[in-house]
Amino acid sequence: MKILQLNIWGGKLGKQIEEVLKREQPDIVCFQEVVSLPRISERFFSPLEKFQQSGGFAHTFYSPTFGFTFMSRQAEFGNAILSTLPFISTNTMFTRKTYVENQDLLDDDYNIQNLQHAAIEHNGQTLHILNHHGHHVREHKNGNEETMRQCGEIADYIKTLNGLVVLTGDFNLAPDSESLEQINAVLVNHAKELGVLTTRTPLTHKTEVCDYIFTSSDIAVTDFQVLDDIASDHKALVVEF
Repeated sequence: MKILQLNIWGGKLGKQIEEVLKREQPDIVCFQEVVSLPRISERFFSPLEKFQQSGGFAHTFYSPTFGFTFMSRQAEFGNAILSTLPFISTNTMFTRKTYVENQDLLDDDYNIQNLQHAAIEHNGQTLHILNHHGHHVREHKNGNEETMRQCGEIADYIKTLNGLVVLTGDFNLAPDSESLEQINAVLVNHAKELGVLTTRTPLTHKTEVCDYIFTSSDIAVTDFQVLDDIASDHKALVVEF
């Protein structure tokens, strides 16, 4: 099983993302900052529909956080799980606010978060795939009361699951932040375990670690990598087991 995690930056570098997917051949992909449009247009970004087609993913679970108008067309923005394997079940849990049909993109409070949960069968067991784009605090990656609340909610949710668990996402938090420690307490944080220094690319001045793949302790991970491809302002992470 191979799972790839990437904040795709709205799909601004669609061709490069497709090249990564073609080379890595993941079974499951977890994306954040995904735009969905009814008709594919690559003039400004590559939408979800493009990666569904080019990547050959037969199963897609999309959880938008808000809708917006783009060039007189209705679009949506959110998180997505793409899979070569069928889903047993899917669920979206909002961790802050709820879906906004027509979001003002100039609004400073764009922090609308959800947690995706898709279950699949893996070697006779239930594999729970969770995907999250974390609350953004402008000044730092240490978190605040809101990130503490949301991470606590996610950690509590994980404790209710029976089976294997993989949690992915851009959490907008440092590995040792008090908020993230709540999740570190229930899952293995592979970026932290391996001492990853950055999950950002040269397309941003930021150099922090904020993207993660966590697994439950009963998953025998055989490989974990942070890829050097420049396909976004974030690096892609890959785990195999």
